[in-house]
Parts: sequence; structure tokens; C-alpha cells
Amino acid sequence: MVPTEHPTTGVDTVVSRMRALAGIWPEHDGVAVFNRVYLAVTEEVGRRLDAGCFPDERAATTLDVRFAERYLSVAEEGPLPACWRPLFQFRRHPGVRRLQFALAGINAHIGHDLALAVVDACRALGCEPADLEDEFERVGCLLGSLEERIREDLMPGPDLLQIADPLTHLLGAWSLERAREAAWSAARALWALRELPELTEEFARRLDAAVGFAGRMLLTPFPG
Repeated sequence: MVPTEHPTTGVDTVVSRMRALAGIWPEHDGVAVFNRVYLAVTEEVGRRLDAGCFPDERAATTLDVRFAERYLSVAEEGPLPACWRPLFQFRRHPGVRRLQFALAGINAHIGHDLALAVVDACRALGCEPADLEDEFERVGCLLGSLEERIREDLMPGPDLLQIADPLTHLLGAWSLERAREAAWSAARALWALRELPELTEEFARRLDAAVGFAGRMLLTPFPG
């Protein structure tokens, strides 16, 4: 796959769209909380593309943009898949903390959208998922490095450090690394099923529902 002349052009476009959304929503809106987190990640991907950190810039750009477009299609008032429904339904709930909003968005985007974005990118590039594995891992490592910063920035207070705090247990049950691994397996399965549209649709629908269920658990409201 030959690199494009301006590999970050598509990334710049999705970054602009995320910034526009940030200017519309109130700061404490749950979707806005996730949007800020995802905007920071996407900006970092753009910087690393500019720095030549991805050996195949065209593949990395295509995957990143297709991934972002899955979220943007929902955020810009498109159809609302089951995986995103809890975050949009609870986005103004006073008992849900900012860290929960951020992780619920990450859960929906990685648990569901990432697998479909890999398939989208393979179709666009005319390649197999295995050809995108390096780019998938590099983007995944970036997400992983930012996860701790996300938790620190959105830490609700010293109570999170209390072992008895229910939020501590709830958030400890979800893992970005496991979500990434599951997304890669789901992408490979969807690609293998691409010639069987009925099975592909059923698999995608069940994936959507399962991720939505996990998101609903992450958004369990807590008093005060």
C-alpha cells in the first residue's frame, strides 16, 4: 500500500468535526465528555502520522478515519445503534460521573465500532485484516497509553481510591485491552463472514447489543 501525498488530510477533517461538536454541547454533557477524550486521541494520531510514526501512513489514516466516522455518524444525529444508546440516554443524568461517561463512550466505540471500521478499511484498501494488524496495534497502544491519563483527568475524587466505593469495582470490571482484543476477533469474524450477508448482519447485531449492555452497566448512577 503506497502512502498518500497528504496522509493526515482525512484525520484533519474528522478532528474539525469533533471540534465543532465540542462547541455545541455543554461541558458536562456525557457525550461531550467522551468527545473531548476522543478528540485528544485523534489529534495525537494526527501528530504521529505527521511525525512518520506509522510505516504505512495510508493504511493508518484510512483505519483512523473510518473509525472516527463511525462515531461521528452517531454524534451528528445519525441512527443510534444499541451500543451508543445508553450514553445518549444517560448523557445528562446527575448520578453518572464524568469518568463513567468517558468509558461508556470508549466501550461503544472500541467494542463495536472498531471491528466494523477494520472491515470498512479493508474494503477501501482492498486488503485483508491481517494487512492492518500493525496499524491496529499501533493505534491500540496509543489508546492504552492515554487510558491512564483519562482516568486521572476524570477522577471524581478521593472516594475512588476507597476500596469500598462501588464505582471502583464497576470500573475495574472493564478493560480496554480486553475490549481491543475482542474487537480484533470480531473484525476477523466479520471479514470471514462477508460473503454470507445474513450471518454477517446477525453477528453485527448481536455484537451491538452485547456492547450496549456493557455500556449500560458502566453508566450505573451513583448517589451524590
